[in-house]
Amino acid sequence: MDRFADRRFADGARELGGPPAHMSSGASVAHRTLSAKIKHVRPPVIHWFADYRGRLLTYWVEGEVRGGGLRMGLMRHGWRKGFDSVDIGIIIRAAAASSQPEPLVVRLRCADGASRWCLLRMTRQAMPAGAWRWYGTVEDMHDRRDKQAELLETALAESREHHRWSVELSPQVPWTATPDGAIEEVGPRWRDLTGSSPEQAMGAGWINALHPDDMDRTLALWRERLQSGDPVDVDYRLRLRDGSYRWMRARAAARRDGRGAIIRWYGTLEDIHNQKLAQQAVAESEEHFRLAVQSARLGIWDYDARSGQRSWSAEFRAMLGLTADAPATTELALSLVHPDDRHKLKAMMDGVAANVLPPHFEATLRVHRADNGALRWIRSTGWATRTEVGQLRRIIVTFLDVTEQRDAEERIRWAATHDPMTRLPNRTLWQGVLEELADQARPTGAGFGLMLFDIDDLKRINDSLGHDAGDALLCGFAERLAAAAPADAVVGRLGGDEFGLIAASLVDSATVQACSQAILDKMRVPFAYQGQLLEAGVSVGGAVFGEHGDDAHELFKAADLALYASKASGRSRLTMFHSQLRADAQQRSSMIHMARQVIAERLVEPYYQPKVDMRSGQVLGYEALLRWQHPRLGVQAPATIAAAFEHGELAIRLTDLMLDAVLHDMAAWLRMGFDPGRVAVNASAADLLQADFADHVLARLDQHGVPAQNFEIEVTESVFLGRGADQVARALDRFARGGVRIALDDFGTGFASLSHLKQYPVNVLKIDRSFVSHVDSDAGDAAIVDAVIKLGSSFRMEVVAEGVETAEQAALLLQHGCHIAQGYHYGRPQPAASVLAACGAAPIEPKK
Repeated sequence: MDRFADRRFADGARELGGPPAHMSSGASVAHRTLSAKIKHVRPPVIHWFADYRGRLLTYWVEGEVRGGGLRMGLMRHGWRKGFDSVDIGIIIRAAAASSQPEPLVVRLRCADGASRWCLLRMTRQAMPAGAWRWYGTVEDMHDRRDKQAELLETALAESREHHRWSVELSPQVPWTATPDGAIEEVGPRWRDLTGSSPEQAMGAGWINALHPDDMDRTLALWRERLQSGDPVDVDYRLRLRDGSYRWMRARAAARRDGRGAIIRWYGTLEDIHNQKLAQQAVAESEEHFRLAVQSARLGIWDYDARSGQRSWSAEFRAMLGLTADAPATTELALSLVHPDDRHKLKAMMDGVAANVLPPHFEATLRVHRADNGALRWIRSTGWATRTEVGQLRRIIVTFLDVTEQRDAEERIRWAATHDPMTRLPNRTLWQGVLEELADQARPTGAGFGLMLFDIDDLKRINDSLGHDAGDALLCGFAERLAAAAPADAVVGRLGGDEFGLIAASLVDSATVQACSQAILDKMRVPFAYQGQLLEAGVSVGGAVFGEHGDDAHELFKAADLALYASKASGRSRLTMFHSQLRADAQQRSSMIHMARQVIAERLVEPYYQPKVDMRSGQVLGYEALLRWQHPRLGVQAPATIAAAFEHGELAIRLTDLMLDAVLHDMAAWLRMGFDPGRVAVNASAADLLQADFADHVLARLDQHGVPAQNFEIEVTESVFLGRGADQVARALDRFARGGVRIALDDFGTGFASLSHLKQYPVNVLKIDRSFVSHVDSDAGDAAIVDAVIKLGSSFRMEVVAEGVETAEQAALLLQHGCHIAQGYHYGRPQPAASVLAACGAAPIEPKK
């Protein structure tokens, strides 16, 4: 609109006595108000425009005759010199403090040098491109200052109030449009809301600020109203300066001339975002409630306290098993509630009616259906409303049959605390009972017994007969354990093949041992499964509260140590806790700690024991045995870290270090022209269960330049029996295809069967030293050795005797047909340098 200012200024200068057309709405209101109040006075008034520096741009005068002196004084002296020096500071401060200062009463010098009291008004107006200017008036009030002071103050106050309410404080954005719908003016709040200038809203520019989904609808209605001339009332979302949208309501009406033709549209834009959200929330809430009642089959009980009328929905009647004509009385409803819950419901209803309970209430009740007496669980949720004076107006209660939900929750609770296979308490529940029993016994000093059970050979049965057989064994064991336990015992399955028993009647070690023996006797009877008999031993660890531990944790730990000792010392037996077990556990912990240090500092060093052809004395190869260097104690045997070999992660890392060292030594020997024959390295079950173990070893052989036929992997019988037997088979098959020989160590001491010799690619059988050491003095051992030698021969396997320490043992082994041996009789384990020294070769460079 300001682009037409210069032309309008000129028009205004020629129209004495009227404001310029470009005057702001606030200034126009001020002008009309003052003119109406004091038009009979007709004082001289100078209307002026100045730039932002205060330089006068243009002016026009009302009351020319009287105002000439003022005008000439203002023009002759300039506004800074024209006003009294005291008033100049007041004017400057007022202009700096506000864009529309309060009117100021100041003194202005006329052309003749005399000062007259004048009323100064000024308003800062915004211009395009961020510029601004001042507009104001100077009115001569010298002659009427006192007489009209009160009237003037009233007019000024009314003008200021009108301006403040109509422009500054109005939450609405006023706008006008031409008859054809082009926006002509828009209030200053448009910029505050949208961040765009009012000029950008002119014409049809405003539509660009609408949400894309609202544009077509809004434009269609606006065009229809332009044709019909009917009032406009439309909601749409307006894009704000931060890019978000708010709901706005646009309303407008047409102003018509005497012939009914539209002159202009006048409208407002109102923020209704919060109202819209509230309306949407109410609509969604009502929709949710309606759908919930329909889909969830909620029963409704509605009580109108003013009329006393009660109504029950059809769903509620069906829930209670009532006919459609059954009276909706409180007495009937209460009669169907379970007697134990009836008082609870009545007290709740009475409390709500008496306004002593919150207006919202919930309760879950048991109800007997009227038609068949079936017990159902019903959840009720109620709301009470009151009048402004607190009188009860209405109570609405919803009812939901939650019987199936309660049953499901009960099943979930049971499943969370019980083992689904054996139906015994699980570790969580059993542990809770243990802690509760310990808390009860501690103050009185009473003792109670705890036993832990581990089924021996469950893995073997799972692998040989399948998991269904193993599951049948677990269930059969659980039944026998529960049947043999004392009447007050709590028996639980703690996980896998481990079970626990606690009983207050087992007050000391003697009663625990007697109970354990009765249970072991029952377990010695084989379990029948699909025509087969399953035999499995049970290892037991026992402890007594107060004697072996003063809290639940210590007692359980004591029994667990005793169980470990039973499994380590032969199984199928009971071990009661004693202090040495704790010392053994500490020793195992120390071994684990030491093994971690060995691994971290790479202290592993292989020692090589020769394998000799007893007929010729020729060394055919070596077995690499783990040793490690203690910083102070020197070379240490593997027994010092034996517990690490039962720890999967540590066993794997120790094997990895051994492979590094052995392959380094072998590569050095071969470069020097020394052929060590076949060198064997032991591999654990944990090693073979790694999916890439065989490929990893073969790759490292290739990297070091060591032929596969010079390398041998030794395994024990136990690797065939675990759950990972399939993976072990794949690893051994990969070694065999890669040219690496497989030796079965300690044969005859485990559970390997002839089927394993046939199933796996075993090349070498090694007779365990426990048989060899007495081959010359024990007929039984001699017979076992002879059988193993013949078995190896039958399978075309090489047979190696371990632990040969005397010439007599060597002679007997040769008689039985065993030609290869290792043991102290032929050579002790020695480091790589000593191997070369024994063969007359140069020492090996140490591995870095």
